[in-house]
Amino acid sequence: MREHSVQDRVAESAPGCAVPATAAEVLLDGHRATRDRVARSILDHGPSSAADLSGRLGLTAAAVRRHLDSLALAGLVESREQRVYGSRGRGRPAKVFALTESGRDAFYQAYDQLAADALRWISEAVGGGAAGEEAVAAFARARFAKQGQRYLDTLELAEADGRTEALAEALSADGYAATVRRVPSAGGSKAPAGAQLCQHHCPVAHIAEQFPQLCEAETEVFSQLLGTHVQRLATIAHGDGVCTTYVPASGAAPSSAAQRTPGAVPTAGTSPTETARPRGGNSHD
Repeated sequence: MREHSVQDRVAESAPGCAVPATAAEVLLDGHRATRDRVARSILDHGPSSAADLSGRLGLTAAAVRRHLDSLALAGLVESREQRVYGSRGRGRPAKVFALTESGRDAFYQAYDQLAADALRWISEAVGGGAAGEEAVAAFARARFAKQGQRYLDTLELAEADGRTEALAEALSADGYAATVRRVPSAGGSKAPAGAQLCQHHCPVAHIAEQFPQLCEAETEVFSQLLGTHVQRLATIAHGDGVCTTYVPASGAAPSSAAQRTPGAVPTAGTSPTETARPRGGNSHD
């Protein structure tokens, strides 16, 4: 371990240090374990500023920026302006860093093609078309219902106003890196209008791009577990940085209080106010 530590310092301090050509080399090379931690922190917490990463990882701001520069050169992260909710103060928005599709790919296991082939076989086995789509939807509902059953005991132990947080904890234990952001109500009221359940990682995102029934079934299970209509605002499968589901507070109307993420597309069938979107074998959720 001491030998690797010395090699790390020499490699990272050397001017003109070459960046590996592939995502896998950057994230998996043992000499770049710190860079891996930076990328993993962005995966777990969503788009993050250099200051956020510095605080979470116990690194200097200069070290974080050096790793971010290397990850950006390798095409694993990209910078963007921080999204601000509510009124924005003076000055330029803070810069945050988010994983690119290649960055997410480096964390995915290589079972995507097998899963896609299996779902496509299910669809074709019943004749394809509408029947095939319904067969895939039935599989998705059964899969997420089984997953939701495991979460039920945890949610039943939680207080009514803490069930969304309990669901986030259960999802995080399954690798979804979920968090909750409380959404204030309009008009300056202190009472929350609801919450945004954010999943910063989705193990089936690439499959959901081809089979949106997976996202729809997951959203239906969330609704059942939380005992209220929920509204899917954004998904990683659709190209958004985070899967975001709006959960209204008790007595709040889902359509009036939801804070929509720019570019987000609601999932069909999750709220009485939504318009159903057609399913397609290659459409995004």
